[in-house]
Amino acid sequence: MALNFKIYKSNANNGTKDKFYARASHKDTVSIKQLAAVMQNNCTVKHSDIVAVLSELSEVMKQELQRGNRVRIDGLGTFKVNIRSKGAKTAKEFTVSENILGTRINFHPETNVTPDGSHIVNMLSGIRVKEDDTYESPRGKDENTENV
Repeated sequence: MALNFKIYKSNANNGTKDKFYARASHKDTVSIKQLAAVMQNNCTVKHSDIVAVLSELSEVMKQELQRGNRVRIDGLGTFKVNIRSKGAKTAKEFTVSENILGTRINFHPETNVTPDGSHIVNMLSGIRVKEDDTYESPRGKDENTENV
């Protein structure tokens, strides 16, 4: 199995213009119910129990993130909320309505440190990439699968 990618030409008006880059090509989205079906086959827990636990996990994560806590799931990574804001000239001029633009969730995957000091994302260890064969490649057709 390999992660598919497509090659695209950048149209950005900066140093990347007219250069070619890879973009991951995703075919499907897997739901909690689909994950539960696979998990049920891998262990002794019933499908309905897995769905219940995963559904409750999302509710509890939402509560903890809204309380300002980080949520770490061992083997997966850590979730936290970040705030997008614009600057004010002085602290007194800073207001929520004018300067807070919104929030977003940041995810930091769990990593291991190798002997040479580099960090390897556990879930991507050993991943292979392959050019998607469902589009017309600007390079033409050839087999290009490699470990990253």
